[in-house]
Amino acid sequence: MKLFKPLYEKALVWAAHPQAERLLAGLSFVEAIIFPVMPEVMLAPMTLARPRHWIRYATISLVFSLLGALVGYVLGHYAFEALRPVFEALGWLPRIDEMVGKLRTEVAGSAWAAFVMLVLAGFIPVPLKIFTWASGIVGVPMIAFIPGMIIGRGKRVYLLTGAIRLGGPKAEALLHKYIEWLGWAIVALIIGLVIWLQLRH
Repeated sequence: MKLFKPLYEKALVWAAHPQAERLLAGLSFVEAIIFPVMPEVMLAPMTLARPRHWIRYATISLVFSLLGALVGYVLGHYAFEALRPVFEALGWLPRIDEMVGKLRTEVAGSAWAAFVMLVLAGFIPVPLKIFTWASGIVGVPMIAFIPGMIIGRGKRVYLLTGAIRLGGPKAEALLHKYIEWLGWAIVALIIGLVIWLQLRH
């Protein structure tokens, strides 16, 4: 079953849109609050199309992700209880509650521990929005939250666009050829990691 190749080719169409930068900014913003689609879906093909703009595209995504993260933080801090039924309907409540517990433990230790956790967030299968809401609910200090988000999301977008910039057309050709295998390999990796984490507990 082909799933990732059609999505990738659709993303290439979006990336060629005259308002692609605005679409990337909007996607990065809402993804940090509630939207399920990661901005990398647009960021990668946009960089492939115009590799010299890799820093610009990564910066747009990072800035608007940070703005969205701040909105998610504020909503988590002041409106979570009112919105709790919404998250329960979305099926996010267990993950948010779990992250709240972890962050409370970290914040009780020090703001530095919470900062490290946020920086490492890009390497575990937990969406950014879960961290933003949980951080707001717990009240993670801004001195840890903002730098943690900048580095945590920044390392993803700059590494992605930088790798594509270096790879050039060859990277695009390889990605297009093996996107289906790569997509399913990532899904399998995430499922395996989730199962391993469950077995550990």
